[in-house]
Amino acid sequence: MHDNVWFEIQGIPAVAVASSEFGQAAEYQRRALGMEDARFVLVPHPIQDATDDEMRAKAAEAADQIIAALTAG
Repeated sequence: MHDNVWFEIQGIPAVAVASSEFGQAAEYQRRALGMEDARFVLVPHPIQDATDDEMRAKAAEAADQIIAALTAG
């Protein structure tokens, strides 16, 4: 979220992507950083031990959400 907020402050649309396990942490971070509207998309957990094919599938599933988050309002 720190990088995401930095980019947004610079006027560069950004969206953080994290494992669903870290959704609550992302919420806390964006509030703590003073940017409650910082955007993030969660992908299914786990990531660490996912194969390349599993990661490609997670990315494909999240692509529309990421684009929507980047282009919203």
